[in-house]
Amino acid sequence: MEKAILVTVDMKERFEWPLEARAKELKELARSSGASVIAEMSCHKEKPSPDLFIGKGKFEELQQLVSRKNANLVIFNNDLTPTQLRNIERGLGDTRTIDRTQLILDIFARNARSVEGKVQIELAQLEYLLPRLTGKGIHLSRLGGGIGTRGPGEKILEYDRRRIRSQIVKLKGKLDDIEKRRIALRKRRSDAFLTTIAIVGYTNAGKTTLLNQLTGSKKFVADKLFSTLDPVARSYVLPNNQKILFLDTVGFLHNLPHHLVEAFKSTLEEVSTADMLLHVLDASSEKIHEQDEAVYKVLKELGAESKIVINVLNKIDCVDNPDYLKRLKRDFCDPVFVSAVTGDGMAVLIDEIQGLLSGLVMEIKIEIPNNRMDKVNIVYENGRVNHREDKPESVYLEATIPIRLKNILE
Repeated sequence: MEKAILVTVDMKERFEWPLEARAKELKELARSSGASVIAEMSCHKEKPSPDLFIGKGKFEELQQLVSRKNANLVIFNNDLTPTQLRNIERGLGDTRTIDRTQLILDIFARNARSVEGKVQIELAQLEYLLPRLTGKGIHLSRLGGGIGTRGPGEKILEYDRRRIRSQIVKLKGKLDDIEKRRIALRKRRSDAFLTTIAIVGYTNAGKTTLLNQLTGSKKFVADKLFSTLDPVARSYVLPNNQKILFLDTVGFLHNLPHHLVEAFKSTLEEVSTADMLLHVLDASSEKIHEQDEAVYKVLKELGAESKIVINVLNKIDCVDNPDYLKRLKRDFCDPVFVSAVTGDGMAVLIDEIQGLLSGLVMEIKIEIPNNRMDKVNIVYENGRVNHREDKPESVYLEATIPIRLKNILE
């Protein structure tokens, strides 16, 4: 396990979150990457120093701290330029230095399981590394298996800028092929009259645990940031027999690196094409309002901010103060309080989903000829039959069906 020192710099009017909150989140990110945090340093600065990011006095303090604690990794909570990175590593000797984006990319590389996820991560890593080749030079050859070194790894040795750009083009081509398959998959879902509900939220809010509780899925979960990365879909049948599909998505993060938003655009498009969003929030988090803002910032980037949304306040089993829950109820629009771990509130959530989706269903009275029993089957498979009468040459049905079925039945 690598011994890490965390450095958080606060610059006036540059960050929306206070220094303490950003430092706490960096510690969670470092923990999720497998690092042991042995010390933390913070400072206030008007603007970053072009050579070391922090001032010379603070850098000397960092050098002493690294030497005293025998640290082998320094993580900055800010993006560093190639020059800053080179100067810091030169001043710290053998101690590696990475920035926040590189740390997040490492966590994503660690947790990616699917071919698509691995392609997306490698693309993001190469686009991040490309402008940093100058200055870092031979340091890119250090493999070591440490934090910030996963991904393309040894291949970087044989890449010059031209070959990296060529690899980026190839990876984008692969993602284009994946996107075509996703479009085809979405068309099949539409043809099957499946209503899609994307589960979105801040990382570690409990999205995957909620999916598991709702659908009986056994998707891996852990109390870490970005513990689940690859998207997953699970079907569910509402009490009114309406079929829906829950889509688990990658967790959002405050100031999510642009490389990741771009690389994961094909995956995140599932959010913009969904019929409804379940926005899962951690009711036990002190930063619930800030996390809410961070999620909506990403949703706006995706053009999905105007979707039908149910605010799901999760982890109520971790909240002992009923007055605090009352305040949250006032702060959020018609929230549903649940515990994805214990199952509390699931029935209420399903009722809320069914109620909001009622605008997407309609009541019909239809007589279908006996030679079109395929239409009768469609009604049974996708709706709820309230009354049936078999006649000599037809079947009379009164049913509740998705609106999108109307044209097919007519």
